[in-house]
Amino acid sequence: MDVTGARWRKSSKSGNNQGDCVEVADNLPGVVLVRDTTDRDGGTLTFEPAAWQSFVNLAKGIGTVS
Repeated sequence: MDVTGARWRKSSKSGNNQGDCVEVADNLPGVVLVRDTTDRDGGTLTFEPAAWQSFVNLAKGIGTVS
């Protein structure tokens, strides 16, 4: 998968202390990428947009597990 066009942004829930940070790239068609800010070359998780949105909703407490 070519991710050279990914526009990474730091999670709004990541702290300012350089720890426990993740970055998300959701600008590519059909995929959402997630990586560790402190280890950008360490690997990338790949999600389908619907699965990522379900996770975000659950994390915000506005969804339910089915």
